[in-house]
Amino acid sequence: MEERIKLIEKEIQTLTSELQRVCDLLGGIDDIRFELKGIKVFLGRKYPEFKTELPEIVRKLKDKTKEA
Repeated sequence: MEERIKLIEKEIQTLTSELQRVCDLLGGIDDIRFELKGIKVFLGRKYPEFKTELPEIVRKLKDKTKEA
């Protein structure tokens, strides 16, 4: 019974460390998302045609990703 408890405790530690790693990665992704929003706002102000061309650019990138 004690062995089983020790094994479960070890599994909990492993899961906790993995969860922390995933949370750190998600935080990095959120930072990148905010930076991209800022870039889009800047480009939309500096180059008004960017707003109309962006959906087509994104669609082409998604299509290329699916092909690869």
